[in-house]
Amino acid sequence: MSTSSKNLSMTQVLVCGAAIVTLSMGIRHGFGLWLQPVTQAQDWTRETFGFALALQNLTWGLSGIFAGMAADRFGAFRVIVIGALFYAVGLCGMALATTPLTFMLTTGVLIGMAQAGTTYAVIYGVIGRNVPAEKRSWAMGVAAAAGSFGQFLMVPTEGFLITEFGWMEALMVLAAACLLMLPLALGLRESSFTASAPPVRQQSIAEALREALRYPSFQLLMAGYFVCGFQVVFIGVHMPSYLKDQGLSPQVASYALALIGLFNVFGTYAAGALGQKMPRRFILSFIYFARAVAISVFLLVPLSPASVYLFSAVMGVLWLSTVPPTNATIAQIFGVAHLSMLGGFVFFSHQLGSFMGVWLGGYLYDLTGSYDIVWYIAIALGVLAGLVNLPVREQPIERAPRPA
Repeated sequence: MSTSSKNLSMTQVLVCGAAIVTLSMGIRHGFGLWLQPVTQAQDWTRETFGFALALQNLTWGLSGIFAGMAADRFGAFRVIVIGALFYAVGLCGMALATTPLTFMLTTGVLIGMAQAGTTYAVIYGVIGRNVPAEKRSWAMGVAAAAGSFGQFLMVPTEGFLITEFGWMEALMVLAAACLLMLPLALGLRESSFTASAPPVRQQSIAEALREALRYPSFQLLMAGYFVCGFQVVFIGVHMPSYLKDQGLSPQVASYALALIGLFNVFGTYAAGALGQKMPRRFILSFIYFARAVAISVFLLVPLSPASVYLFSAVMGVLWLSTVPPTNATIAQIFGVAHLSMLGGFVFFSHQLGSFMGVWLGGYLYDLTGSYDIVWYIAIALGVLAGLVNLPVREQPIERAPRPA
């Protein structure tokens, strides 16, 4: 396989890539804090807000496929620049939208497209091309940990901005912060993609995609990622309102989301590091089974700030720790030539789960006045995902030699 030469240092890739993911994921993780301010100010239902974020996740997943293709073909730099600009415009639109349709087009479609170009699939493609295979899982863990640190850093910041300046003004400040991704993208500009001829690959996009979609282990990874998306986005978006409904203060929710981000720094780093030493399918199965247990215990014990913080810490360790072993497994099976695209396809499955989790949370709440059913679904799906990851084969795929 002939791909771009490794022309960026690992330190440069990790610093710039981690900073971009910190901003992009950090902003995204705080959107649940806007649910009640927006719905109360605009007199919308929670389902309206939830559907907009569900559409955002679905758009993110679908756009991620094409963003990955573009990053594999033209390099990550151009994709990140476009994504950063979309993010800034989308946040401004989220603040200024006055109808559910415009809110969905900006918050849902535009920001979803922006996230596709500024998060894991694109960044992991650069890592795959510039980091040696023996350090790849660890490096992906570092990048994922950066996204978690972004949640720890940005969610309290977003809560502070909303409290001190108002929800509309807070979105404008975040829009300006997105522009910081533009100079950071320069650090991920690979010289091989600026040459007149693109990198030569043994497989076309169509061939690589057909190979992956027919491979059972790829299908199992997609199934597990669906569950990951359902659980984390339902919790991330609806838990602040769930806690407020139970009589806890908004600060508890802000601290809870921040704790998830803080402990996920350790969880994602550990998952990436362990992925270099043990079968990644066992890591993934453990994560999903442990999530099911954590949610079950959270619902059984009396609710208090202490129980919320403990649950958040445990879930934080498990939150995005699926990302490094999943993407490192894809790279090990199929190689790195089309890693951003294949990562985008698996992430699309994640976002289908995200769509269902965030939308179903709002729909069933409006229907029943409770989140209980969605919590039970999240537990059942965790057990299912733990089972489907066990038979994943991690060995490189055997391809027939091409004729000379």
